[in-house]
Amino acid sequence: MYDLLIIGGGPAGTAAGVYASRKQLRTLFITSEWGGQSTVSTDIQNWIGTPSISGNKLAADLRTHLETYAGEHVDIKSGQLVTELKKVDGGYEATLSDGSTNTAKAVLICSGSVRRKLEVPGADTFEHKGLTYCASCDGPVFTGQDVAVIGGGNAGFETAAQLLAYAKSVTLLQYGPAYKADPVTVEKVLAHENMHGILNAETKSIEGEKFVTGVSYRDMETDEIKTIPVTGVFVEIGMIPSTDFAADIVERDQYNRVVIDPWTQKTSALNVWAAGDCTNVHYHQNNIAAGDAVRALEDIYVTLKTK
Repeated sequence: MYDLLIIGGGPAGTAAGVYASRKQLRTLFITSEWGGQSTVSTDIQNWIGTPSISGNKLAADLRTHLETYAGEHVDIKSGQLVTELKKVDGGYEATLSDGSTNTAKAVLICSGSVRRKLEVPGADTFEHKGLTYCASCDGPVFTGQDVAVIGGGNAGFETAAQLLAYAKSVTLLQYGPAYKADPVTVEKVLAHENMHGILNAETKSIEGEKFVTGVSYRDMETDEIKTIPVTGVFVEIGMIPSTDFAADIVERDQYNRVVIDPWTQKTSALNVWAAGDCTNVHYHQNNIAAGDAVRALEDIYVTLKTK
């Protein structure tokens, strides 16, 4: 039985893996792929200590860092998903996608989440060519340009607020008659002179040639199809946490994010922690995920070795 099972190969899981090795915890590290959501970004400018890096390079660097320090303490299984997590005597058993099972005294869930995709004509065609799902990763690339945000929840308005720092204008499209973000946030963001919100807007297609040139939507009141000329489209229509494998073990919120104690990263289950985009923390970014995972690992070590 391992001391620790780490699930996920993004910034959170990798940071935890490096710390687990340094603390000489006998660890099994399982990931289906390296790097997390940022692999889709061509230019990440907010990974601290690195002014600019592509998502693929970040993923490669994360893998190299862990493999360099894994030594005899961390066993790495890549290309594998955890399909089920269940309680057993003395700890937990994880079933992998290849059918194998492994047990550990403690578990750190860093399985992340995936962004809900925009499913309209042109969305796939122009992804990474003007359409993006990460304002904090890609926003500065659109400095001085007209851009659109699809989604009127808190994430959409927070994205719009980020973009207003450098975009020429931001237009936000909300499906339905009311914004879903907090009223104070809506009021503050819409008050910006370069910000424009459109209600009752059903996104119909992403327009472009080699790159995005506009977004078309249906006015749900008049049924008229309208097109906004923009060079960037930021999609914020929700996240899908990758947590189903642990549904019977840990408490999850209404969005299926793992509920954690932000002081320790502990979940509702004994000796199970979670960190990163799969958790119910307020902000989800690479640097936050890595820091939260380190906090979890520190608490895991204290729990396993001193309590």
